[in-house]
Amino acid sequence: MNKRLITSVLMGLVTITTIVQVDAARPKLVVGIVVDQLRTDCLESLKSVLGEKGFKRLMEQGAYMRDVDFVVAEPDAVSATAMIYTGNYPSKNGVVAAEKYNPAQLKVEPILHDPNSLGNFTNETYSPRNIVLSTISDEVAIDGVGLGAVYSVALDPQQAVIMAGHAGNSAFWISEYTGKWCTSTYYKDVPQFMSQRNYSQSIGSRIDTMQWKPSMSLDRYVALPAQKRYYPFRHTFPISDRNVYRMYLDSPLANEEITTVAIDYLRNLSLGRRGDAMDMLNISYTAAPYKYVKDGDCRLELQDTYLKLDSQLGRLFDEIDKQVGLDNTVIFLSSTGYYDDAVEDDAKYQIPSGRFSVKRATSLLNSYLVALHGNGNYVLNYSHGQIYLDHKQIESKGLSVAEVAEEAKIFLCKMSGVSDAYTLKDVLAHNNLAFEPLRLSIDPKSAGDIYLKVAYGWTLVDDSRYPEVVKPIRASMVLTPAFIMGGGVDAQVIDTPVDATSIAPTVTQVLRIRSPNGIVSKPLPL
Repeated sequence: MNKRLITSVLMGLVTITTIVQVDAARPKLVVGIVVDQLRTDCLESLKSVLGEKGFKRLMEQGAYMRDVDFVVAEPDAVSATAMIYTGNYPSKNGVVAAEKYNPAQLKVEPILHDPNSLGNFTNETYSPRNIVLSTISDEVAIDGVGLGAVYSVALDPQQAVIMAGHAGNSAFWISEYTGKWCTSTYYKDVPQFMSQRNYSQSIGSRIDTMQWKPSMSLDRYVALPAQKRYYPFRHTFPISDRNVYRMYLDSPLANEEITTVAIDYLRNLSLGRRGDAMDMLNISYTAAPYKYVKDGDCRLELQDTYLKLDSQLGRLFDEIDKQVGLDNTVIFLSSTGYYDDAVEDDAKYQIPSGRFSVKRATSLLNSYLVALHGNGNYVLNYSHGQIYLDHKQIESKGLSVAEVAEEAKIFLCKMSGVSDAYTLKDVLAHNNLAFEPLRLSIDPKSAGDIYLKVAYGWTLVDDSRYPEVVKPIRASMVLTPAFIMGGGVDAQVIDTPVDATSIAPTVTQVLRIRSPNGIVSKPLPL
């Protein structure tokens, strides 16, 4: 009996020791980073001039996924961030794009617009209520039973909200209108140092003195034409320019501000150093092409953006190591899976091109439908490639919405600059795999009636809004990366395509917490 008792006690001690070892292996801090339009080819071509502590650290010490596939048609920074954090596609997570058409208000508005949540330091109103699935951040907060803290700092308001999630402490972003750090009253935790920053260290008080210049001598930049090596750029941000804060947010100087604030969070809130709680800090950066270049050629600026971002990552990682220890931290970083070419130069080189005006196209379409069915306003709006018809107007004339949509599709397909048009019925036909990317991109409950695809080489001009959106249409089949470092993940390079929806379950598996509630992919075997 004594032998049995001793054996039972020993087995209990082994079990307790195992549990303690497992708990000890859990990270104290999780850092989620999303970099808009980050490209694998740009990273790898610049590897020889990158520092040792930023991207190289991720590439050499973590799991490096070279080809993350977002699958969907035309992701943007907001919808891509939602995919990363929920582990599901726009058709299911509630975030189909940065904006959506509100038929009740007859206007396009931000996807996370919430008039019931006021803004702090801003008139913008956002909340995560329209995100219909849980996120990585939510699961971190739930796992900590209220003891862990979850924060986000971002360039874009909706990215900030997605990254903080429903259960986060706060989400802060930089206003494109005032340059102030802003948040939503949905979140109750407003750190004092963030409020103070808008007064003592505001961007507006410094922006007139800021300059963006090359980080190194021009002969060290990669694959530039000869003429670009003689004329270094110098971008300033005059407060008198009405677009000054938009220009600033598109520049690497904004990335530097993000890092500075992220470090303030680490220092002032003791993230990762508050007992056994697992904290989370989410950060967004930009690696997008700079569209305010006078000659339209931003290759030099793009390379410099990567170099400066690399420096900021090194600065952030060093601070994490100092405050928490990289051994106690899991870091994941992902691109947003797309690249918007800022250059509109096809006509200059006699490549077939044109400008497709949204206002003109919708006006012509409405005139065509008037000719067929009599006076009326048949076309309500255009948003994110979708045309919305007025169902009440159509039905009041005894017409079928589906038949009018088919007529509109045929008319649009004959229009210059249009390569294809589809009805919602076409897209939802489950036996047609060609529509799978588009089907995963839309929510049928809020979708438009017709989907418009502008021809390659043309420039889409959405002049139905202010400021108008100008977007050159190009096939952009670039590789976009993601990384996971820490938490026992072995250093490795994954060359095979990785579905973006697998990032969330993989990260939560590394953290040893449950996955978001709507995941559609298995975790990667890292």
